[in-house]
Amino acid sequence: MSDLSDTPLPQLTVDYGTRPTMPALPEATDDDRRMGRRLAAIHRMHLNDVGRIGIVLDRIEEGEASGRDLSDALTQAEFAQNVRQFGSLCGRECKVLNGHHDIEEYALFPELAAKGNDALRAVVERLKEEHKVVHELLVRLERAAMALMFEVDAEKFNEARAVFRQLETEVQSHFGYEESQLEEAIGVLGIGV
Repeated sequence: MSDLSDTPLPQLTVDYGTRPTMPALPEATDDDRRMGRRLAAIHRMHLNDVGRIGIVLDRIEEGEASGRDLSDALTQAEFAQNVRQFGSLCGRECKVLNGHHDIEEYALFPELAAKGNDALRAVVERLKEEHKVVHELLVRLERAAMALMFEVDAEKFNEARAVFRQLETEVQSHFGYEESQLEEAIGVLGIGV
């Protein structure tokens, strides 16, 4: 999965094929799982951003907001700022967000891969591929929002709404997968999040 710019919207999904799974770690304690759930706390913040964008789209549809409002909501969203600044959804965002996971792609994932087993390495590789899908959807949503800034017509609005819905679905799926597969490993392997 490299250049996704020509991929039709319905095919921009993280739910393709079979996702590798991380077997339960029998040595995992409740403290280990709590440590791993810190990742979920960061994800909730991003899902709140997604929810705010959905509200703006609803307000545009009701005639209570403009395309400019959507563009502003996207610009202010933490995850969109991180994509623009660092090139991936979860790339260096963690540094920006109180040192959370000083980068999934550059710190958390490599450390998990180095300390983990083959199953964990397969999960990490899949997560990196899924980041590319989410990134492409963010790029498309920003483009659709820019088009709405100048004129809100049904076609442009429907395109923005479709991209947003796809992004919302894929981000929720990706976060759920990431949280379920990494929760125990983060704590057991002693990786700071």
